[in-house]
Amino acid sequence: MNDDARTDGGTASATDSGASAGALAEVDGYRVLLYLGLLGILAFFMIPIESGLVTSFKTSTGVTGSLPFAPPTGSTFTLEKWRTAFDALGRGLINSALYAIPATVISALLGSFAAYGLTQSDWKQRYKAPVLALFVAGIFIPYQAVLVPLSQFWSMIPLQDALGFLWALGINNDYTGIFELIVTHVAYGLPICTVLFRSYYKNMSEEMIEAARLDGASIRRIYRRIVLPLSGPMFAVVLIYQFTQIWNDLLFTLVLVQTESSAAAPIVLILAGLGTSLEGQDFALRMAGAFIAALPTLAVYIAFGEEFAEGVAT
Repeated sequence: MNDDARTDGGTASATDSGASAGALAEVDGYRVLLYLGLLGILAFFMIPIESGLVTSFKTSTGVTGSLPFAPPTGSTFTLEKWRTAFDALGRGLINSALYAIPATVISALLGSFAAYGLTQSDWKQRYKAPVLALFVAGIFIPYQAVLVPLSQFWSMIPLQDALGFLWALGINNDYTGIFELIVTHVAYGLPICTVLFRSYYKNMSEEMIEAARLDGASIRRIYRRIVLPLSGPMFAVVLIYQFTQIWNDLLFTLVLVQTESSAAAPIVLILAGLGTSLEGQDFALRMAGAFIAALPTLAVYIAFGEEFAEGVAT
C-alpha cells in the first residue's frame, strides 16, 4: 500500500528493488576481494609504522599507559624525544654521510664501467663469461663470511700512517675507519651493481652503438656520449639500492669502527645504544631515533623515485 503509482503501470518500490538488484549483479566479486586483500596488506605494513610514529611523540607515561597504536593526547604528547634523538644522532648522521655517499657513487660508476665492458665492448665471449661468473659469485657471499678476513686485511694495511697528513690537520685518527668503510662497501657492492647495469645494457640498441662505431667513435667516446646519458634510470636503481644497503649496514661498522664512543661512529652504531639504560628501554626515544635514521634513505628515494620506477620497469 506504500507503493507509488507510475504512469507505466509499475510502482516506485518495485523499480528501486530492481535497480538495486541490477547494481548488485554488476558488482565484481573478484574485484571486491582484491581490494579487501590490498587493504589488509596495507594495514599489515602501515600499522607498525603508525605505532612507531605515534610512540615517538609520547611521554614515558603515555607509552606505558596507552595502546601502542593510540595517538598521544594532552599531557602525554611531547617533542622532547625528537630533540634528544637529534642531539644524540647528529654526529652519526654526518659520519654516515661521509662514507655512504662516496661509496655509493663510486660503486655505481665502477659497476657501470664493468657492465659496459662486459656487454658493449668487442671482447670475445669466452673472456667475458669467467669475469661475469666472478661478479655473480660475489653477490652471494654473505657479510658474516668476510668479517674475520676483512678485519685481518685492514690490520695489515698501514692506512693510518698513510693518512698522517690528515691527522696533522687536527682530524681525529678514528676517521681511518671511515676510509676503510668506503673501500669495503665499494668492493662488496661492485658485483651487484655490475650485474644490474649489465642487464640494462643488454637491452640497449645495438644499431645505435654500431652506428657510432662505424662513425669512428672510440669505446670511451661511445660510453661518454651514448651509454652514460641513457643510463639514468639504472643509475637511480643502483644509487637507491646501494645507499640503503650502506646506510643501514651494522656488521661492517661494528668490525671497522667498533664502538659508538668513537668520533667516527656512524648513526647505526649510536642508534643501537640509544634509549637504553639500567632503568630500562626508552621506547619513545628509540622510535624517534629510528625515524631520524631513516630520513636520508627516504630522501634519496624521493629524489630518484621517478627514475627508479623507470629503471625497474626496463
